Amino acid sequence: MNEVSLHLDPARRHDFVLLFDVADGNPNGDPDAGNLPRVDPETMEGLVTDVCVKRKVRNFVSLLKQEEPGYRIYVNDGGVALNALHEEAYEAEGLKSTGSKQRREDVASAREYMCRQFFDVRMFGAVMSTEVNCGQVRGPLQLAFGRSVDPVVPMDVAITRVAITRKQDAGVVEGEGDSKGEGKNKVTEMGRKSLVPYGLYRMHGFFSAPFAAQTGVTSDDLVLFWDALQRMWDVDRSASRGMMACRGLYVFTHENALGDAPAQDLFDRVAISRVDSAAVPRRFSDYSVGVDVSELPGGVSLSTLVG
Repeated sequence: MNEVSLHLDPARRHDFVLLFDVADGNPNGDPDAGNLPRVDPETMEGLVTDVCVKRKVRNFVSLLKQEEPGYRIYVNDGGVALNALHEEAYEAEGLKSTGSKQRREDVASAREYMCRQFFDVRMFGAVMSTEVNCGQVRGPLQLAFGRSVDPVVPMDVAITRVAITRKQDAGVVEGEGDSKGEGKNKVTEMGRKSLVPYGLYRMHGFFSAPFAAQTGVTSDDLVLFWDALQRMWDVDRSASRGMMACRGLYVFTHENALGDAPAQDLFDRVAISRVDSAAVPRRFSDYSVGVDVSELPGGVSLSTLVG
């Protein structure tokens, strides 16, 4: 396998750095804080959960593959009960899902079916030991929380809306008219929109070759995953998210399936600094990204997919 395609080899370990940014949007709202952008309360650095990014990957794969066998999505928002999918596995394998306890070998067969059929089970893993037991899968692909390079300032902006939700009492008029008296009967309500003016986020990820062998991950799966990290932002647009984009994707590939160097040492080679330390960052060009490729540890190669 040539050097260009090393990052597509599921028999190797991969550690990667993902950079993405947001402008005038909310990358990941916190339901415990009125859906304000998530932040570290001590440093005010922005946070984006692994679950948030995995959801974007799942949505991208679902749109691209359209329920193609082998690329279905297990954790979905289509109202399909998970137990119904588990029952499907038992039926497809010619097994009985009824009874107080499924046989161990039946659970193993159902688990293999789920790995073959569902991209996110194969890549991210899943706990499928519910009423209809398909076992548990430890996924080879894991993500840490994303964290902004600099502190962010969550803003809660007031907006007015004409689509009211509460019935108005007779004779009660809200809103303002102009000097000619026009618009005096206009009824509005107040709304809120949460955002950060700008934030560059950094996220680390890990791919385990031994776990990939257990779930059946292929090179095509890795092609799709790296593609998703780059393109999923364009199919996930909404007014609340502002402008989001992938700004960097650096994959460190190990020759040894268990790794040839600690992940943290490799991640330290991707350094981000401000072009003007005194300026408030408001765009990606306010930062400089440097990657130290000198004297990489033996057995480690770097693939720069975006950067």
